[in-house]
Amino acid sequence: MTDIDARLAELGLTLPDAPAPAANYVPYVISGNTVYVSGQISQGPDGLILGKLGVDTTTEEGAKAAATCALSLLAQVRAACGGDWSKLKRVVKLTGFVNSTLDFSEQPKVVNGASDLLVEVLGEAGKHARSAVSAASLPLGVAVEIEGIFELV
Repeated sequence: MTDIDARLAELGLTLPDAPAPAANYVPYVISGNTVYVSGQISQGPDGLILGKLGVDTTTEEGAKAAATCALSLLAQVRAACGGDWSKLKRVVKLTGFVNSTLDFSEQPKVVNGASDLLVEVLGEAGKHARSAVSAASLPLGVAVEIEGIFELV
C-alpha cells in the first residue's frame, strides 16, 4: 500500500472506480507531465448528489458534495498513473462549478470541501490554485462539478 492509499484508509475514505465519461469525451488527457481531468460530478455510494445551493442545499451539504468530486478526481488520477501513486507530484489547479441561485455567494466555501480533502490526503502536494464559480444548472441536476489539473513526475 502506498502512502496515499494508507492516508485514504486512515481517513476512512474509499476511492470510487474512475467514473466513465457520460458523453463524447475522455475522462483525462495526459500531455507531457500534466494530467487534465474532466469535470467530476458530485456522487457518492448511494448515487448522484443533487441540489441547488441557495434553495434546497446548504453550504455544508455542498462542501460534502464537493469532497465526493475530489475523490473521483483522485480516482481518475490513479487510473492515469496506472495505479502508481509515486507518479503523482501535485495538484496544480481545480475549477469548481456550483449549482446555485443568483444570490448565493458561498461558492468558495462549497469548493473548500474538495480542496480540504485533497490537502488532507496529499499534504503539501494537495495545495493548489483554484476557481469557484456559480452555474445556473449542472448536468443531471448535480450540486457540484469539479475539474482538475495534476502534475506528474
